[in-house]
Amino acid sequence: MANISPIDLQKALRGADYPASRDDLVTLARNNGADDVLVDVLVDAPAGEFDGPDDVQKAVFGDE
Repeated sequence: MANISPIDLQKALRGADYPASRDDLVTLARNNGADDVLVDVLVDAPAGEFDGPDDVQKAVFGDE
């Protein structure tokens, strides 16, 4: 797992409108100035829609 924190993820997804697709979240993270590592983690997340921040956290961090 890349060295990103839940706080970094929240900052990258600031302003997200849920439900949101993975591609929408990747675009938002880039627009919010997220670093390449965080964007790559989102790109590698399962495709589909996320109902909220908790869904994104589970996809990125699993059961950590």
